[in-house]
Amino acid sequence: MISREIASMVLAKCLVTGGDFAEIFEEDSITNSIALIDSKVENALGGRSYGIGIRIFKGFKSVYAYTNENSLSSLLDTAYKAALALGQLKEEITVVLNNDKVANTLHNIKFYPSSIDYTKKIGVMKEAYKSAKDYSSEISQVKVSYLDKEQRILIANSDGLYTEDERVRTRLSISAIASKGSENQTGFEGPGRLKGFEMFEEIDPSYYGKEAARVAHTMLHARNCPAGNMPVAIDNGFGGVIFHEACGHSLEATSVAKGNSVFTGKLGQQIASSKITAIDDGTLANHWGSSNIDDEGNLTRRNILIENGILKSYMIDKLNGRRMGMEPTGSSRRQSYKYAPTSRMTNTYIASGEDSPQDIIKSIDNGLYAKKMGGGSVNPVTGEFNFAVSEGYIVKNGEIQEPVRGASLIGKGSEVLMNIDMVGNNLKQGQGMCGSSSGSIEANVGQPMIRVKEITVGGRSEE
Repeated sequence: MISREIASMVLAKCLVTGGDFAEIFEEDSITNSIALIDSKVENALGGRSYGIGIRIFKGFKSVYAYTNENSLSSLLDTAYKAALALGQLKEEITVVLNNDKVANTLHNIKFYPSSIDYTKKIGVMKEAYKSAKDYSSEISQVKVSYLDKEQRILIANSDGLYTEDERVRTRLSISAIASKGSENQTGFEGPGRLKGFEMFEEIDPSYYGKEAARVAHTMLHARNCPAGNMPVAIDNGFGGVIFHEACGHSLEATSVAKGNSVFTGKLGQQIASSKITAIDDGTLANHWGSSNIDDEGNLTRRNILIENGILKSYMIDKLNGRRMGMEPTGSSRRQSYKYAPTSRMTNTYIASGEDSPQDIIKSIDNGLYAKKMGGGSVNPVTGEFNFAVSEGYIVKNGEIQEPVRGASLIGKGSEVLMNIDMVGNNLKQGQGMCGSSSGSIEANVGQPMIRVKEITVGGRSEE
């Protein structure tokens, strides 16, 4: 990684046109991925990515540039060209890097993936494949993907910061397809951790393979879901994707600072049911969305976004914090050195409540139990969303009945928050990838089982 002396010179060059803040982000990453389809390895790819991003502020203006070349002359040239985008030459200044922020390592790594032979990684994948394929003769195809990444970063800025971090992540993804005639249904599981290969001491590949196959097989034999407004129980874990998409993005300063959020200017106001406390916590040990520092060098932290229905905080990066007159919250993230950072979620979840899952189901006379959620779309300005239910069941007279497929949940984030009237005591988290202006990043979503007293359920008519 570049030395303190080189970083100082580059940062000084960034400010020759009157900029008031400059930052260097250096990244060196090793990534390995393997894909297995129907017990055969389709591809095994390994690669290394290296580069340096340079960012300069002048008031609310920002310019970003990056390079793969780390020689002093190349870095000075990149910094100079970026600085010229913000104005005319002025006197050169000196930048002193005297703030060596050292983060405590919250995420210990036992087995670095780069030290593990490919045959062991493929062995784990085949365990998942076998359990999925053996579930039923109707499982027509199983695809298993494995990914690991070792990322080293260095961040230096004109406030004097000079700090480093290491992130090691591992993920296993299983997709199972069940077929009957011309019909196909899919089940998916994707456990991941901020861990090395020791993740598989905690995660059983066979369980997740079987679970992916179970969902596909169950939905293959399900009838179409009826449409209408009804109460819905959304289960724990990846069910939290609705809060993440429909509400979480609207609490990021990326949207809030520009007034492109339904929650702009609502700090201290009630925006959710008093049953709801929502948290974004980048410090959770070895969780998929965690890190010791964010991508601006701030310590990650536990941010209470909503407490008993009251909006307490946004997720804030440095540039949007300037616009809002607020301090960063350790929430700045980016996919790689090719992206300027902005405010993003880490591990975002609705906290456990006091209701039992059994009582939530019993409270529904005629509604839907969304056991597993799939993908969806959301408009962050309005909070309007549409999410697919990947595994659903009809609930009648307080009992879970037959499975239904083709269900979707349609609504507005701000309204759904107010309509949650029961919150379970079985908090669980799931893993996913989140896309936004600073690229695709790892993020946990989570919640206990919740009940939405009324929401629009989209379905399909029986043929």
